[in-house]
Amino acid sequence: MKGWSGRTGLAKVNIYCRGTVYFVQWSMVVGYVLPTLVGPVREHRLALAGPVVGIALGLVVHRLSRRAMDAYLGRGTVSRSLLWSGVAVTAVALALALSLADAGDPAETSTAVAYLIGLALAPFLAAHSLLVPLRTTLAIQFTVLTGVWATLLAMGHTRPQLIGIMSFVGFLTLWMAFTACATTWTLKIMWELREARDVQARLAVAEERLRFGRDLHDVLGRNLAVVALKSELAVQLARRGRAEAVDQMVEVQRIAQDSQREVREVVRGYREADLSVELDGARSVLDAAGITCTVVADGVDRLSAEVRSALGWVVREATTNVLRHGDAQRCTISVGVRDDAVVLVVENDRADAPALRKGGDGSGLAGLRERLAAVGGELAAGAVRGGRFRVTARVSCAGGSVSPLPVDGGPSSGALPPSPHASIAGGAEFCSPRASVGEVGFGRPGASIAGGADEYVGGGAEGGEGVA
Repeated sequence: MKGWSGRTGLAKVNIYCRGTVYFVQWSMVVGYVLPTLVGPVREHRLALAGPVVGIALGLVVHRLSRRAMDAYLGRGTVSRSLLWSGVAVTAVALALALSLADAGDPAETSTAVAYLIGLALAPFLAAHSLLVPLRTTLAIQFTVLTGVWATLLAMGHTRPQLIGIMSFVGFLTLWMAFTACATTWTLKIMWELREARDVQARLAVAEERLRFGRDLHDVLGRNLAVVALKSELAVQLARRGRAEAVDQMVEVQRIAQDSQREVREVVRGYREADLSVELDGARSVLDAAGITCTVVADGVDRLSAEVRSALGWVVREATTNVLRHGDAQRCTISVGVRDDAVVLVVENDRADAPALRKGGDGSGLAGLRERLAAVGGELAAGAVRGGRFRVTARVSCAGGSVSPLPVDGGPSSGALPPSPHASIAGGAEFCSPRASVGEVGFGRPGASIAGGADEYVGGGAEGGEGVA
């Protein structure tokens, strides 16, 4: 079971809102029981029934409140049997409270009676208010209070006593209903914001697919039309025995080869990741998702193309990990040179997620390690002190071995590498890899993100389009 620090922000809000409603309701149940044990009505012959009725009221209303909140959020329904059980136990509690009104002089017991009546009604009316409109809630409470007023008046309570009792009961029931509705409404808004974020991510992925489709159409549409026409012409010429049919087929071959090259160029923009583009894309997509993103990097264009591509994949996958698994508020991305190696650190303030996906399709933890190994680098990912999650990629600038990274990716203080402004100042194309990056697994350039989005496409050929 996850601890408090291991839960997402939405899960914490869910626990807080539901816990608030449960706590207030059980507090009222305890308040209902206490006057029957230590109050002026404890000598009444029915006072011993107070604890039994109070516990039954608490259990039934607790279950009803849980189902009512689910129904309010659109994630469940309340059965009629449970609803009528709540009505029945509340009626028994109210009847017991009214019967205790005869436990002596009304002037002495009026305060205890007011507490008992209010605490008997408030838990159920609060839960029921989540299931009906506001007007219905007010109408029900007015009807119930009118009936209580008439009953107490018939028992001999004076008008001043009735005004005091009904003022307290009316305030308590209305306040409890307002608390339940306002708290659950807050939780509903949080769910809607989460769903809106997921929809926004799916729309961004759909837009990226449309763009990719347009690019392929622009590349292949005209060429395929020309291929079809020239192939038809070649067929006609061949049937007539004309030598020009060979020329037409040579032209078809040339167009097909050009089309293959153009398609590879289009796909390459999606298969390859450039560090500068991915840094811009990560900042944009995280800011759009409400996560404050700080990027510390300078001179990354002077890295070799292979190193930029490998580190770009790390940024892309780490950003996807922040969006999909965590509930981060801040994320820092730093690129610098430390100990004769280029070090990339992506750190966020949520460590409740698994590292990265362990897929073997060229993405995820295994795929990133393959890409970094091809350029003489290595990867470490894990939680660090302070509830943070850190991904560290190191690519050696020399041909020698690289010191192993600890699991937490660095010192426990969470300090990022020094600013690379001075470290990457000179020397174009430094940090040459020991091997070319090659084609280590095709892999899609994205990964699943929260709430059912298909993939995060960071960067891209147009400078950082991605999931908002």
